[in-house]
Amino acid sequence: MQTMAVCPMGGGATRLYSTLTQSLGSNSSPRPYLGPHHLDVTNLDPDFHQQQNGSSVRPPDPEELLRQCEEALRDRPPRLHRQFVHLNNGNGAPHSPIRVMQWNILAQALGEGVDNFVRCPVDALCWSQRKCLLLEEILTYRPHILCLQEVDHYYDTFEPVLAGLGYSGHFCPKPYSPCLDVEGNNGPDGCALFFDRSRFELLDSTSTRLYAIMIPTNQVAVVTTLRCRITGNYVCVAVTHLKARSGWEWLRSAQGSDLLWQLQNLTNKLSVGLGDDSIPLLICGDFNAVPTEEVYRHFAVSPLGLDSAYKKLSQDGSTEPKYTSWKIRATGNAAPLWTTSGTQKTP
Repeated sequence: MQTMAVCPMGGGATRLYSTLTQSLGSNSSPRPYLGPHHLDVTNLDPDFHQQQNGSSVRPPDPEELLRQCEEALRDRPPRLHRQFVHLNNGNGAPHSPIRVMQWNILAQALGEGVDNFVRCPVDALCWSQRKCLLLEEILTYRPHILCLQEVDHYYDTFEPVLAGLGYSGHFCPKPYSPCLDVEGNNGPDGCALFFDRSRFELLDSTSTRLYAIMIPTNQVAVVTTLRCRITGNYVCVAVTHLKARSGWEWLRSAQGSDLLWQLQNLTNKLSVGLGDDSIPLLICGDFNAVPTEEVYRHFAVSPLGLDSAYKKLSQDGSTEPKYTSWKIRATGNAAPLWTTSGTQKTP
């Protein structure tokens, strides 16, 4: 069994987010996962919660939280500053553009347990640092829609923290999450979708398990339908995580086909119910596939009218990047991550 050094919590990280919500205890040791309806509030992440003597808690200021994150991470390399590419389809700037963030954040139990990232510094995998890095990135760009995979700290960290920042979230755990096989785990990992309540109102949200040839698999998706409070337009957003590793191309293909079938049925019903046949669809996810795979072709030729966001933003508008994520394991695997999104009307 592989052993790993434990990074102690300390300094600014322990003082972060003390005004977010109330915690009834300070024990931070892992506890068995019992599901969201059995959540013990004393198991909330202690770094994001502090007892307030029963007083009501004022919603946090995002800018102040970001400054606290940066202070807690001051001894680490500076955050990567991203250069955005703005797409112009010749129709002028969209009336009310939205920001969508897609991210496989790496389940903490897998990072510390079984994923075996042989060239990754041990301290970079510690939750005390990673949660600050993850939240710093989210706070920097303040997406209107946030799609995450491999989330295993949903109920004790992401849901309460982001709720305090004005987000609503929906989470679907994997039925047989590999996180549950790791000692001291924080529950199953899964897909999560958050949206900014000040920008969108919820119409419907569905969690679904993906099938392959009529057989249920361990992969899931969350599909949410929203209405923009500014324009009144609707948007349907899906987040998923398809089967990883070489040799499972056929399963990814079947899972992608099942998701497309479910989304086509859903959008057809939405079009009839809302009287609008041009509702935009965004599909965000870790597909674990390269563009030559069959699952990519399924999405590319789907009657849903999808196109790759990476391809649309390339210099020639038709080229996929060589890779979008890179990780090295002891086996030498380098796993690509691909995101596909609809390119219809923007709300």
